[in-house]
Amino acid sequence: MPSIDAQCAELTERLARFTEQAGEEGPCETQIEGFSCHRRTAGAATSFGAQWPCFGMVLQGRKSLTVGNEVYHYGVGDYLLMSVDLPVVSRILEASPERPHLGLGMAIPADRLQALLRRLPPATLTPAQGAPRGVAVHKACPALLEATLRLMRLLDTPRDIPALAPLLQEEILYRLLVGPAGGRLLHMALAETPGNKVARAAAWLREHHAETLSVEALAARVGMSVSSLHHQFKAVTNLSPLQYQKQLRLHEARRLMLLEQVTAANAGHRVGYQSPSQFSREYSRLYGRSPQRDVDALREDVPSPVEA
Repeated sequence: MPSIDAQCAELTERLARFTEQAGEEGPCETQIEGFSCHRRTAGAATSFGAQWPCFGMVLQGRKSLTVGNEVYHYGVGDYLLMSVDLPVVSRILEASPERPHLGLGMAIPADRLQALLRRLPPATLTPAQGAPRGVAVHKACPALLEATLRLMRLLDTPRDIPALAPLLQEEILYRLLVGPAGGRLLHMALAETPGNKVARAAAWLREHHAETLSVEALAARVGMSVSSLHHQFKAVTNLSPLQYQKQLRLHEARRLMLLEQVTAANAGHRVGYQSPSQFSREYSRLYGRSPQRDVDALREDVPSPVEA
């Protein structure tokens, strides 16, 4: 197997070539479902949004991801694993036209993960103890890099994608499961673990963020007591269910104002706020500016969707 340096060099070259041909800043979808490439030529680009379970890797530059009050930094050769839906703040820390930030990301569909787990012997994997965080950063091993590189090479042979991409994506999932962050991924997938119940609660909140939150009803929906849901949810996401919903609402309101030209009052109402003043206060607390001032300042530099 080639060295890590050689694997990273080839991945970087292929990412640079693909994103240059695409001619886009930010995330660029590929012909492989759930697989995207990312390019940024300027640092300090910040994105706010909700991130689904995914695997992401940086090949050039450096970035950070903020979840609640915790910040995760990752650079060349690092990968990020997110095992649960989370509201996040993503920042590009190093990028320039001469040396752009380059990265890639792959979604982790629950059904594909479950299908893989059904074929693995139970003794192969060990769930993490307790309720691990739903996000982690680690150095990529040669086997994970090799599987990712072979997936990247498929972009040069599109006719092979339907047959081979699902197999390579499954191999990447396997490498993640047997790697240092695999326990937390497994913890979110096993049906009766607290992590799985938190993942289901988080997914429900993401789909219903504009609805009035009843923690009692949410706890009953996922089969937990209210106190257990609060404790486990905080342990996994670094946020309480109410804080989680609030950040989802505010990120969505910001997206509506920036990308769909919706007024602040309308955006607040659409994401579930009954009081415009409460919406303005909570928005200002999160973003540091009132909704209108924030949007006016960002009009010429619209944030892209979150990049893993």
